[in-house]
Amino acid sequence: MRIVRFLDDQGQIRLGRAPMGDLPAEVDLLEGDLFAATNPTGKQARIARLLAPLSPVNIFCIGLNYREHAKESNSPIPENPVVFMKPTTCATNPGDAILLPKACNQGPEVDYECELAIVIGKAARDVSEAEALNYVLGYTAANDVSARKWQRNGGGGQWIRGKSFDTFCPLGPSVVTQGDDDDSISDPQALKLTTVINGNTMQDGCTDDMIFPVRTLVSSLSRDTTLLPGTIILTGTPPGVGFARNPPAFLKDGDQVTVEVERVGKLSNPVKTG
Repeated sequence: MRIVRFLDDQGQIRLGRAPMGDLPAEVDLLEGDLFAATNPTGKQARIARLLAPLSPVNIFCIGLNYREHAKESNSPIPENPVVFMKPTTCATNPGDAILLPKACNQGPEVDYECELAIVIGKAARDVSEAEALNYVLGYTAANDVSARKWQRNGGGGQWIRGKSFDTFCPLGPSVVTQGDDDDSISDPQALKLTTVINGNTMQDGCTDDMIFPVRTLVSSLSRDTTLLPGTIILTGTPPGVGFARNPPAFLKDGDQVTVEVERVGKLSNPVKTG
């Protein structure tokens, strides 16, 4: 099922079931929260404003998880997943602005990263790779926005500081459930990912280039650690990021960034000076 979260005409937060492809103006309403929203109400509502498909309880992130991205970064292939986190205050709705932080005052440095994001649907601890997808509600698209100078130099060698500014994790436009039917995603390792900025394609990759696939990431992160429902896991980015280009291509005021994950949809955000 493809689930969207939105404000209706009365300003109420709703969940709806949307068909694959472009989002319609109206969707079928669903009962319950995201983790139990399987029953249609028989009513429809108009999408007045699209929201991030969930308010995450935790945001885990994986770095250098695409072979071609590791190559363009001049980094060795990791032997284990490279894990960092973003605060939940980074989460941003589709259409809301990515703000260029005032702290980025040493010249352009804010970068884009199109990513497949896993949505955990039930508490997962010490799950095997064989069981891992049973704990996945579905998938959404994410933009792991990154301030590169802060990432490299502002956190004492840790990446989180450059990844933590407000608005640095747009999510959406939908959650597509894990499953075998035509309206679900059965194979998360066969999805195209793209980033388009002002009409120009900057990233064009596929999840089959992941070093550590979805099953491995869920299993690894759950070792002696409970992944709560509502946890999201950003799974890494394909090649084409701004800092690796010659010359570098960083985000600037007035840009329009659209990241797209196949079957999930397009997530678009303008860029503004904070």
